[in-house]
Amino acid sequence: MKYPLLLLLLIISMTSFGEDLIPDGTILPVQLRSSLNSKRTQKGEPLAATVMQDVPLANGSTIHRGAKVTGHVVQVIPPSAAQGAQLSFQFDTLEYSKRRLQITTNLRALASMMEVREAQIPKTGPDRGTSEDSWTTEQIGGDVVYRGGGPVANGRGVVGEPAANGVLVRVGSKAGKKCRGEFDGNQQPQALWLFSADACGTYGFPGLMISHAGRTAPAGQITLSATQRDVHVGSGSGLLLRVDGKNH
Repeated sequence: MKYPLLLLLLIISMTSFGEDLIPDGTILPVQLRSSLNSKRTQKGEPLAATVMQDVPLANGSTIHRGAKVTGHVVQVIPPSAAQGAQLSFQFDTLEYSKRRLQITTNLRALASMMEVREAQIPKTGPDRGTSEDSWTTEQIGGDVVYRGGGPVANGRGVVGEPAANGVLVRVGSKAGKKCRGEFDGNQQPQALWLFSADACGTYGFPGLMISHAGRTAPAGQITLSATQRDVHVGSGSGLLLRVDGKNH
């Protein structure tokens, strides 16, 4: 009897490990590898994104840059005379370190490929002739990154520090925005890649809004709505996905 019992205990232990592996509130900074277009994208179409910065976890492990996040399109509603198009999707699987985890995520921020590109280039001329390790750049949302020994600053306040391929900052919230700051004890600095500590909503997408972030039912389902005609989010756009609820 002891061997079946040991096997059962091992399975339970591995399941619990999986559920606790990624703490609630962990942010995954990803770049979209698929396009979302309400004219061409079909329901059920697969989606893929890549984690763009090492994500340190509270248990000491790391989700390394290059990890894959996958999902699918849930629904596409074409524009009508009364309103613009809507497109719903979800990301629900994370593959890293030879693990494949089912996760529930919501969308904190979305930035166009142009915004992603601009956040990687110094705003001032003199920096362009120096090493990238000493550049001063502006994050999507307004934070300023002083590389080469400086901090990540929001106005006169320090919110974090530069890191390889991004930043490590304390996540914040902004008055009038729905995005949360730290919660459920997840207070360690987080990897936000090219985004500001309080980045929330859409950047570089005129006429596009996040009408359902996926935090409430249906949990994990994200809906983008166009205020005019069509939804179009190109490959190369940046997203901040936040892990919410049990993952296994």
